[in-house]
Amino acid sequence: MLYYVLIGLCLSLVGVAGLQFSYLFYLDRIDGERKKRLAELEHRCTELKAKLAAANRKIEEQDELIENLEVLHVRNEEAWADLLEEN
Repeated sequence: MLYYVLIGLCLSLVGVAGLQFSYLFYLDRIDGERKKRLAELEHRCTELKAKLAAANRKIEEQDELIENLEVLHVRNEEAWADLLEEN
């Protein structure tokens, strides 16, 4: 009778060890997927940083253009004011 109990105990321990191995393989697969996802996110982050830098440069160029046009517009108004004062 004791042999049957020991055999049952050994088989249950083998089952627990098998369950632990399967969980270990599952965690390893999940870790690999997380590493791949992290690499994808880092790549996407660098792409977005480049797009952001390009957008900031374009905004700065447009701000300079607007500022130049405002200065030109003010000069034209001053020129008209001088012209009207002369007449």
